[in-house]
Amino acid sequence: MGELRNASTVILLRDGLQGLEVFMMQRHIRSDFAGGAYVFPGGVVDRSDEVDAGFCSGRTDASASAALGVPRGGLAYWIAAIRECFEEAGILLAYGPEGSLLDFDKPGVRARYEAYRAALNAREVTPDEIARRENLRYATDRVHYWAHWITPEGQPLRYDTRFFLAIAPKGQIAAHDGREMTDSAWVSPQDALEKARTKEWAIIFPTLRNLTLICHFATASQAEAAAKARRKISTVLPRAARDGHGVRLLVPGDEGYDQARGGADPSEASNFADPEIEVKRDD
Repeated sequence: MGELRNASTVILLRDGLQGLEVFMMQRHIRSDFAGGAYVFPGGVVDRSDEVDAGFCSGRTDASASAALGVPRGGLAYWIAAIRECFEEAGILLAYGPEGSLLDFDKPGVRARYEAYRAALNAREVTPDEIARRENLRYATDRVHYWAHWITPEGQPLRYDTRFFLAIAPKGQIAAHDGREMTDSAWVSPQDALEKARTKEWAIIFPTLRNLTLICHFATASQAEAAAKARRKISTVLPRAARDGHGVRLLVPGDEGYDQARGGADPSEASNFADPEIEVKRDD
């Protein structure tokens, strides 16, 4: 059984011409986990994410830890989400010295932060150091706790992942890093689910379930309001169950979940990466 690693993931949203869109990226085919799958920006929480709380807006470690239900260190999950979003997608959720969200369209700003992004990916700088140099406050008040998923038992790599939701700043352009992520797109959640159904995209189970939830919202602000209103977030630990049709992943509340305790390999589940999903559209 793989050891659990703490991780943070960001569901990055915007309002497109045709409605709500989510930013998704394709993991490198040789990635240790979910190679080739389309995912949200995210990754493991590490020591560098333990920044000075004075560089965070609207949250303390105590309030963040209480929201996550952990004794301490909760703020690092928010910073990990922001850091991974910057490293992988090029979006930095932070306020500049003047108090407004960073705008990379201003002269000289884009090149400076592209250098910071490269340095972060190379582990040559930390989020705390960037905040000190640029007099930033990370926009932890704009990053909202959304869901909690744990990789099924039986997988070699397992993650205890907190999902967050945030609206992308208008003055920044999202783009994959070309290293861990090899493709990216802004897409409606309905279209992402359709690409999974037709097997054009591989999308793993937790991502699929969260895309399905986001389909209920017409705008980014509606989704953000729902995220702000969430109070009790249950932990979702899928289990693999075998029946006459093969192996499927179940979540709490699904018939047979309580009886599914080992005996089936989660990676064999038909709904692990490219399930048959009924796509509901507003039109």
